[in-house]
Amino acid sequence: MPNAQEPSPAARTAVPAWMTPGTLLKVSVGVAILTIVLKTLAWWVTGSVGMLSDALESFVNLAGAVFALAMVTIARRPADEDHPYGHHKAEFFSSGFEGILIIGASIAILWASVSRLLNPQELEQVGWGSVLLVLSSACNGVLAWYMLRAARVHHSKALEGDARHLLTDVWTSAGVLVGLAGAAWTGWHWLDPVVAILVALNILREGGSMLWESSQGLMDEALPSEQLQRVQAVLDERSVASEGAVRFDSLISRRAGGRNFVDVHMHVPAEWTLGRAAQLRTEVEAALMQAVPHLRAAIEILPLGQATVFETVESRNAQGLGSEQGREPSDSEGK
Repeated sequence: MPNAQEPSPAARTAVPAWMTPGTLLKVSVGVAILTIVLKTLAWWVTGSVGMLSDALESFVNLAGAVFALAMVTIARRPADEDHPYGHHKAEFFSSGFEGILIIGASIAILWASVSRLLNPQELEQVGWGSVLLVLSSACNGVLAWYMLRAARVHHSKALEGDARHLLTDVWTSAGVLVGLAGAAWTGWHWLDPVVAILVALNILREGGSMLWESSQGLMDEALPSEQLQRVQAVLDERSVASEGAVRFDSLISRRAGGRNFVDVHMHVPAEWTLGRAAQLRTEVEAALMQAVPHLRAAIEILPLGQATVFETVESRNAQGLGSEQGREPSDSEGK
């Protein structure tokens, strides 16, 4: 039976073996420290508020990478007695934390940019500052590209969040460079803070998007429609193959970090032996995990025509009979 926790063999070949989430996040911590040094130096030689905002975001990158590394380490722990379904949701905390950090950085950039817009200053040594900024952006851009590739293979929300954070840093640096070039070329010193404001608004939007996606994962969001269609196709195929003798219903799904979960009822003829029904369930589970990576399927076997306990209780409640069970007779009824 396929292992639902590991990437498929085809997926593993998409990235080098060393590109695990933990390794890449350790590299991200090192790159964040390097870019802090480069951007702080660039701000010091130019006096650009855009450079300052970019340096501030690099501190946020460092905090985000450290937190993401911690969450990935927790998420990779096996299930235990206290967490029988595993620790996969820890990655959504990382993504949400990165979103909050991005929002905080954008607010700080907006504050500094508005202050500089009201009190413009002449820029110095723009050339050296630009070289340092391009170098740091190249480091972030290359790392983000590799991290996004690995995130798709390993289905790591924490890795994806850190990669998207690095990409917002690249966009910030690009905007700062445009502002610096425009201010140096035209002499309009207000261009530097105006471009910084525009970049801050863009990364504010990105931070909000990451925070929203993280909240959906923590609230057991259903699988994407494309994956649900694949699940339904497998179930329909098995039902057709049995010429209607087997029926599936009550399909529900959820996501937790890099894992996907589905629950479904499988109705089989009452005369079937338990062994025959269990064999079919095993085949269906294997087919589902083949169709959807990192899937864990839970299939409940029921005789055709028999309702579940939940459905029975719901039916009784709808008919107003649920409150009758266990009620003591009144004096007028039983005495």
